[in-house]
Amino acid sequence: MIKRLFQKADPSLDEQVASAKQGDDDARNEMLKQYQPFIAKSVSEVCKRYIDPKKDDEFSIGLLAFNEAIQSYSCDKGSSFLSFARLVIKRKVIDYIRNEQKRVQVTSLDEDFHDEDQMENPVEISAAKEKFQLETEAWHRKEEILEFQAQLQKYKLSFDELIDASPKHRDARESAVQVARLVYEDEFLCSQVIDKGRLPIKDLVDRVDVSKKTLERNRKFIIALVLILNGDYVYLKDYLKGVGM
Repeated sequence: MIKRLFQKADPSLDEQVASAKQGDDDARNEMLKQYQPFIAKSVSEVCKRYIDPKKDDEFSIGLLAFNEAIQSYSCDKGSSFLSFARLVIKRKVIDYIRNEQKRVQVTSLDEDFHDEDQMENPVEISAAKEKFQLETEAWHRKEEILEFQAQLQKYKLSFDELIDASPKHRDARESAVQVARLVYEDEFLCSQVIDKGRLPIKDLVDRVDVSKKTLERNRKFIIALVLILNGDYVYLKDYLKGVGM
């Protein structure tokens, strides 16, 4: 009992990450081992099926992504390491699935056209594969929106509020996106949004060609855009490209 009182406490997760980033291979290897169940669960959520760490290639992608998250994580960004790591894993696995789908489509079509015994209607094959890909992307898009919705709640925002707060004219939306990008790219301004949930309007007025009144009116919308830019939202960022990104 007395001996345990004087034993050094186990390092916190942030301390483990910091040690690994500084080149402590033991700390990094321990994390990669300790958090394998977390990695497998995160990958399973994307693949929507059980992932076997010993057999499934997707787990290896998740493990590499977790290792990358260790190296690129910054506690100043406002999210916990595990939340950040989960987003990195999700993005890497989605990229892997996309690439695999493209590879399988090319390989399968080659086989279909060169093996008469296995040949089917190429138009039907193409249509079926396109439908499968669209359904897969729709599922990932839905999961990403649910994830973003949960993050909005932490900032006391909702989709309904964003719909009401969204600028009605395209020029105004493009202007809001540009303001959000400026905020995101400025470390101080971004920290005000991510850490404190507030848009630093006073600091912005002299830096953008937008009135204080307009900034205040679009405050919720701009905050939401900064959250998207700061997060690992593959599909939402693609959507933003159509409105001025």
